[in-house]
Amino acid sequence: MEYEDIKDNSVEQGESFAKLLEKNGTNSARLAPGQKVKARVVSISGDFVYIDIGGKSEGIIDLEEFREKDGSVRIKEGEDVEAFFLSVQNGVRKLTTLVNGYSAVELKSLQGAYEAGLPVNGEVRREVKGGFEVQVGGVRCFCPYSQIDMKGGREGGVYLGQTFPFKVLEYEEEGRNIILSRRVLLVEEKQAVIDRLKETLKEGAEITGSVSSLQKFGAFVDIGGMEGLVPISEISWTRIEKLEDALALGQEVTAKIISIDWDNHRLTLSLKALQPDPWSLAAEKYPIDGRVNGTIVRLAPFGAFVNLEPGIDGLVHISNLGAGRRINHPREVVEVGQMVEVYVLAVDPENRRLSLSMQPKVEPKKIVLPEVGELIDGVVNRVMPYGIFLRMGNGLNGLIPNSEMGTPAGSDHKRMFPSGAEMQVVVVDVDAGSNKVRLSRKAVIENAAKEEYDEYRTSVKQAEGQSGGLGSLGDIFKAKLKEKNLNS
Repeated sequence: MEYEDIKDNSVEQGESFAKLLEKNGTNSARLAPGQKVKARVVSISGDFVYIDIGGKSEGIIDLEEFREKDGSVRIKEGEDVEAFFLSVQNGVRKLTTLVNGYSAVELKSLQGAYEAGLPVNGEVRREVKGGFEVQVGGVRCFCPYSQIDMKGGREGGVYLGQTFPFKVLEYEEEGRNIILSRRVLLVEEKQAVIDRLKETLKEGAEITGSVSSLQKFGAFVDIGGMEGLVPISEISWTRIEKLEDALALGQEVTAKIISIDWDNHRLTLSLKALQPDPWSLAAEKYPIDGRVNGTIVRLAPFGAFVNLEPGIDGLVHISNLGAGRRINHPREVVEVGQMVEVYVLAVDPENRRLSLSMQPKVEPKKIVLPEVGELIDGVVNRVMPYGIFLRMGNGLNGLIPNSEMGTPAGSDHKRMFPSGAEMQVVVVDVDAGSNKVRLSRKAVIENAAKEEYDEYRTSVKQAEGQSGGLGSLGDIFKAKLKEKNLNS
């Protein structure tokens, strides 16, 4: 039976349904492709079910959509049905109940769903090359891996045997090549959810959801059609080694929204933001110079981390581990899990830092610096290319630059002044801020020569006064040199 031969029983005999459609042209504008209508079955004839869609207008649905596997028809005249408008074909409104999940369907209904952009229900039958075979009614269709869900759908076994709504992406070769997509509908559904959430979600708000996935970097929480990420650093104030120890799949949690990126559909959440911050009372609980107990939780080349309470770790620097002796790594002194007693050196709640020590704080000894011009004794500590470091009696090292050594240029100071050799020097400069002292050996030599010369001049004057002339000057000079040679 052709569509144009269908008669409208509500009008006088001989007037075709197409002519009635022309008379009521405004009715066709009332239905848009994909529009849902509720109508009553007025008759069943041939291959079609005729329904009253109002305004003295009828529509048709393929009878096969109501036929059971044993061939019986499950629809009767006078029953109400819900259907979706597809299009006007040859002057007749064509509808379908396919999206309601009826199992039998003809290619024409699939084509109509494709043209109207309506979803169809299909069962994933088996996995094939590149995707899945999906049965829609009696028609075999194809869904690529990339279109079965929003994640790529490589886990074929998850979908086999399940029925989902699909959108017809392609209808070609008179129905021999039909490509479906579930992903398109999921994206549309997710976007609809996001549009609703945009009206209610704000940064700082608290939301409730269930844990949907656990990853190394954090946990995803489903808040009803959209997922938010709780980074591992935002799970708890305590250090988390394994997420499984803190959360479980399906667990309901309450989190705080700390950032929203609608452009990339990213929602960042925090669980610890709703927990008390242990650092808020750290300064009161851990006063400087106080003594506390803790557990070594981590070793690093620069020191050991000690846990004092959940959420608060302090650092014992390697320089405060060796009890005065030099160590290369904290493992030489402590180990993870060891209980230790430590002393608080500094507390910085704002930056969440706590400096600890294995030894009590020792006040540095007051250093007494020498005065400029003072003559002091010391021993050679180190010989450097630019001068010699001399350890003085106060424990400090003073530097004698090469220019202040009083030796000929190019002299081998390492050979001339081995480590431990005693030396007398004069203080020429003192920097109290940095405890740096500059020394001079040359000044001692020059002072000795000056004193010897002054002594010589005094002797000469005394000799001149006794002789009353210059005749004995040479004799005095020779005597002085002889005395010097004997003393040396």
